[in-house]
Amino acid sequence: MTRAAFAGGQRLRACFARSAPVRPLLPLSAVMLAVLSLGAQAQSTPAQTTTLPTVTVKANQEAQQDGLRATTTRVGKVLQDPHDVPQAVTTVTNALLEEQQVGSLREALRNVSGLSFNAAEGGRSGDNMNLRGFYTFGDMYLDGIRDTAQYNRETFNLEQIDVLRGSAAMLFGRGQAGGVINQVTKTPLLGDRAKLTGSVGTDDYRELTGDFNKELGDSTALRLNLMKRDEGSWRSNPADGAEAEIHREGVGLSLVTGLYTDNEFTLNHYYLKTRDNADYGISFDPATKRPTKKFSADTFWGTNDTFDDSETAITSLVHQHKLSAQAEIRTQLRHASYDRAYWAQAPDRNLAPSFDASTGSAKTRKTDTENLTLQSDLTARASLFGMKHELLAGFEYLKEDSSRWALLDLDPGAGRFYRASATSGPATTYQGDTIAFYGQDTIEFIPNWKLTLGARRDELDADYSSLTSPKLSFGETSVRTGLSWHPTDDTHYYVSYSDSFSPTADLYQLSGGSYPAERSQVTELGAKWMLMEGDLALRAALYRADKEWERSTDLESTAAILTRKRRTDGFELEAAGRITPNWEVFSGFSLMDAEILEVAENRNAQTGVVTTADARLKGQRPRNTPKLTFNLWSTYALGGGWKLGGGVEAKSDRYAYSPSTANANNLFVDGKFRPNTAPGYARWDAMLAYEQKSWAARLNVKNVFDRLYYDAVYDNGGFTVPGTGRAVILTGEYKF
Repeated sequence: MTRAAFAGGQRLRACFARSAPVRPLLPLSAVMLAVLSLGAQAQSTPAQTTTLPTVTVKANQEAQQDGLRATTTRVGKVLQDPHDVPQAVTTVTNALLEEQQVGSLREALRNVSGLSFNAAEGGRSGDNMNLRGFYTFGDMYLDGIRDTAQYNRETFNLEQIDVLRGSAAMLFGRGQAGGVINQVTKTPLLGDRAKLTGSVGTDDYRELTGDFNKELGDSTALRLNLMKRDEGSWRSNPADGAEAEIHREGVGLSLVTGLYTDNEFTLNHYYLKTRDNADYGISFDPATKRPTKKFSADTFWGTNDTFDDSETAITSLVHQHKLSAQAEIRTQLRHASYDRAYWAQAPDRNLAPSFDASTGSAKTRKTDTENLTLQSDLTARASLFGMKHELLAGFEYLKEDSSRWALLDLDPGAGRFYRASATSGPATTYQGDTIAFYGQDTIEFIPNWKLTLGARRDELDADYSSLTSPKLSFGETSVRTGLSWHPTDDTHYYVSYSDSFSPTADLYQLSGGSYPAERSQVTELGAKWMLMEGDLALRAALYRADKEWERSTDLESTAAILTRKRRTDGFELEAAGRITPNWEVFSGFSLMDAEILEVAENRNAQTGVVTTADARLKGQRPRNTPKLTFNLWSTYALGGGWKLGGGVEAKSDRYAYSPSTANANNLFVDGKFRPNTAPGYARWDAMLAYEQKSWAARLNVKNVFDRLYYDAVYDNGGFTVPGTGRAVILTGEYKF
């Protein structure tokens, strides 16, 4: 066996190693591990005793996928099996994204139970989700580094999406109670491979993607991912025929050298350009508190001149230095630039759309953001005082610089004279510097029992140009604890506690330091099981999440504090993997009981006058928090290359209202709480595929029954956005 081949085998084995014996994963993975183990034994045998023929192994030459069950994650800062993390983790794999013909991050996250979607808000247009009832706008990450700017993300350059539920400030820094959404970039592999994919569908759907991997040496490889997608809508403006549209193209380029050696360097560059026409949905009816029936659900208020343009460029340098077989240092340096401008049109309750955007209300914004991040993690395994330790220590420096403007209509009422560069005045600016230090130890203090203890200190200093928030300074400590019991290798029971903080410094520019930072505490009791010889993962979690001084993320909001304290009690079930060699499943179920415990109080930044929200809001369910969510995707290999799949995404009703309202009479009717409400729904999808070694064809039908449903709500209650109508997409794939 060659030295490079042996090193590659060792690295693959390390990815799946645990302190206990390695359990079976998928049948093919088990065979690979067995072959590599035999090869390693042969390498250690003296040459004069046994001579073996040379075997060349190209590690991950065909990029073996996890299927619907992920086998590795770095969401806990170390590379490990999700089964071992003492918190609930949901991973959407690349295989699942491909089977569902998913292009956007938003569409991918339909597979995550307990998650709901926010419609574009004032200044908060872009990917905007709630998890366990709490917004995640400040909890978006790319390879473990903050990615919180306002834009719409794509999945063509992603290997998987990890959702770590619960407070995670000890691992990631400031954040919320719901959890962290971490996107994992595709990286180069040894071996040459390429895949071209083309799709066409209804509503002018067209997409072309390419994934090319080239081995440049024993430890050097290059990977290139390309995407171009155009998509129309079933909704249009009757005055000029304009539709909500998507026009996106992107490039992901990654070069690695020293692969599977003690010093591995990876250079990544990602570029995404979007030229969309944003959809702000339709209004709620103030009488029925439901989506209006005055206009058809397919009515769109945007025009041929409204737009949503963005350009995102992210460059990262990653160095992994292996200190020994049990320790390594991983350092990332990243520069990210996000430029965006949009002029969208929100719906009108009474007036039909016009050709010149004279009805409805304009939503305008121009934002320029630059972030510089340096992050370094030391991980090590050691035996101290007769106990096994898994150690983590690190630091992070984050520099943020952002500016935002409102766009200017140069000639109102006379057609399009607004431009992405024409602003209505000087920018509102934000510059922030954050430095953090953190450490964690997972101790196996007796066999099969592990205790996790971690703490982090963040120091944030920020300057605003806003008169109401000239300066912000916070120093906060976050902790993470967990007790795990592994009675067998395939069973994990745990109880965990974690907290988080967020001054929402990069999310809004109101109230400054008038109030403490948001604080969240999450307690979780969970169980994880591996069945079918490791092919099927099951998990269950029971949790309580509390949040204090909840902030608004709406830049146009006049009240920065939404609630003084609120809580979500929840229960989750999830299954992912193979039930039989031919049958795979990915499913999640979530129950959430959420309520406002203490209503908001807001202090006027200029006068000092304090106002309190309506006392009747205490005990009410918070906005956009469905009591029940359910998702299911399942496929069955019929034989002869044929595969059949399908699933459902369902949510119960969701409220839309402002919980900081001082006089909430419009929310109560005859003494009963009746806010604007998006009704519950169930959307069914289907897939039929024919797969061969070098090519495949796939037919996807989304919203099979063409049901009208509303999948996103504007939190403050003005409007809701209908989901996709029936969409049929035909995809062809060629590998070479």
